[in-house]
Amino acid sequence: MHMLTSIRTSNGKIEIIDQLLLPHTTKYVEITSVEEAYDAIKDMKIRGAPAIASLASLAFAAYIQSGLDSAQPPAFLLSPESLSAQVIHKLDYLSDARPTAVNLGAAIRRLKAVLQSSTDAGKSVELIAADLISEGKLIADEDFDRNKRMAEHGGEWLAKLDRGSGGSGQELNVLTVCNTGSLATSGYGTALGLITYLHEQKKLGKAYYTQTAPYHQGSRLTALELKTMQISSVMICDTMVGSLFQHHKIHAVAVGADRIARNGDTANKIGTYNAAVLAARHKIPFIVVAPISTVDLDTPDGSSIPIEHRKQLEACLVRGAVHPFELDDEGKVRQETVMITPSGLEGIYNPSFDVTPADLITAIVTEKGVATRKEGQTSFDLSGVV
Repeated sequence: MHMLTSIRTSNGKIEIIDQLLLPHTTKYVEITSVEEAYDAIKDMKIRGAPAIASLASLAFAAYIQSGLDSAQPPAFLLSPESLSAQVIHKLDYLSDARPTAVNLGAAIRRLKAVLQSSTDAGKSVELIAADLISEGKLIADEDFDRNKRMAEHGGEWLAKLDRGSGGSGQELNVLTVCNTGSLATSGYGTALGLITYLHEQKKLGKAYYTQTAPYHQGSRLTALELKTMQISSVMICDTMVGSLFQHHKIHAVAVGADRIARNGDTANKIGTYNAAVLAARHKIPFIVVAPISTVDLDTPDGSSIPIEHRKQLEACLVRGAVHPFELDDEGKVRQETVMITPSGLEGIYNPSFDVTPADLITAIVTEKGVATRKEGQTSFDLSGVV
């Protein structure tokens, strides 16, 4: 089964698919510096918490490698002290690209920990640099395997839950929000990975997904991934979730996460909280699927999660292909950005994420397993899955 790829590497070259151009144009952009990685993350050419962490780590590793490969070593490689100062500067810079996505922070903490341990061990500047490069590549490489483990844990848990309530564990209909597949990770995906797993096991009925305005990650990216994998699916507008639950049998809602607090409160793409409230009203299981790196045990609850607010103008604009399709001078589908609101609006509320309280979540799935709330409790004990 063919899957899309958000990041590809070859012979030290890093390329990302420009997700702002999808689904009509597939264009890979080379990332040649830490600054270009920062801009790609900030401008949402690449998005999804795991993919962001992977790109930042790979770009950082490439930066250190280029220094080692230089005929004349740069100043930051002249001593462990100069290397440490430059590494911390670059990592702190990258951490500001998307503050809500905790995977990025976790990757940076791992790299800083390697820097500290290698320095404390008295290693040479070359060996410290080599350790940092290895860790940066490892952060990206380990994502795919853990995604497959999460998908299996979550898919089998849902099938068992359905059988326990008198169902067959087959023909499961699952709604998802935003995009959490291969385009949001280093491969396979988190919540969309769960859907993919059910499809592979012939346990999926239909995948439903919201458009996810204002960036339309659902209608642009999830739609493209599901179509590419030939998975039976249905798109709905964000405002149609309640109607869907009223008129169709939905077995679960599965979403990803940008940060999970210690008590289980979960920050994810705007619109997730809406879906959770409606799922609770209709007694539909609500599942969060995310790697351990997304769990932030230092954050006690959702009130402490920083929420990124995007530029107000972004909520007023939509980009897409001209319809009927037209080709540009390069033979590609011509795309345009249009304003769908009156110009000069003074009041625009445009948070990129919302927080779903733990008491609306049925299960939290990581690569270690599935955590559920005990009867009567309003928070999670995540110790068994982190």
